[in-house]
Amino acid sequence: MSSPTRLGLARLSLCIALALAPAAAAWAADAPRTAEQTRAEIGKLNWLKGPSRADVGDKGKLEVPKGGAFLGESEGSRFLELTGNLPAPGHSVLTANNWWAVLSFNPVGYIKDDEKLDPDALLKTLKDSDGPANEERRKRGLGQLYTDGWAVPPHYDPQTKYLEWGLRLKAEGDPDPIINYTVRLLGRSGYESVVLVSSPATLDADVKELKTTLKQFEFNAGERYAEFKPGDHVAEIGLGALVLGGAAAAASKSGFFKALLAALAAGWKLVVAGVVALFAGIGKLFGRKKQP
Repeated sequence: MSSPTRLGLARLSLCIALALAPAAAAWAADAPRTAEQTRAEIGKLNWLKGPSRADVGDKGKLEVPKGGAFLGESEGSRFLELTGNLPAPGHSVLTANNWWAVLSFNPVGYIKDDEKLDPDALLKTLKDSDGPANEERRKRGLGQLYTDGWAVPPHYDPQTKYLEWGLRLKAEGDPDPIINYTVRLLGRSGYESVVLVSSPATLDADVKELKTTLKQFEFNAGERYAEFKPGDHVAEIGLGALVLGGAAAAASKSGFFKALLAALAAGWKLVVAGVVALFAGIGKLFGRKKQP
């Protein structure tokens, strides 16, 4: 796997700085609210209830199952804001029962899938990022997060082109761990990132349900991994960098732009807040019964 160039990293840092500036302002302007008020605000968003077919950005489509609901990119950033996460454009949201997942496409180019993963080395890198990540989160008024370990070590399926792993996180002041289960769906011009927010008690059932739903995801014609053609842009990162957060993580791993590391480390695990407190009641918004 080749290293990113300084020029490419400079462009990347500029893009992220521009993206984070309005998001930070929007987050800071939002007043505190109770869990019940937050659930009410989430319910007001323009959810598409299943069964239905939804556009996932402009790269793919997804069949939303019965009992589930989908939120398009136009309001995905608002959902992140309401759940105590860093708001960011280009995110869709899928929810079912007491879990939710955030979907976003990263146009890094075609990713070669011939890299052998080293879970131990990847975990060390993730833990090393906790310091700058928490410094960035403190600046934005967010609670600190710590990498606890793998719930599911990273693994890749060459048939489906899915890269999956589960990361166990500890939130400041919360004795119970939170699980972010991530799936990267490789396409021709980049990858679709799916981050499931779950708890250890329901992780197995939630992952199973998410995977069943993702079987109904497909890239649009011309965007499928198998449709790669000579001359297409090939990404300068491999599977390991995807576990660390994509092209941005490759930049931080190489040692360049330490200021960028803080923003990136905060971003790759942005979807963690309030899953139990909020989704204990959000199921009612879509006519579902809460699971025990």
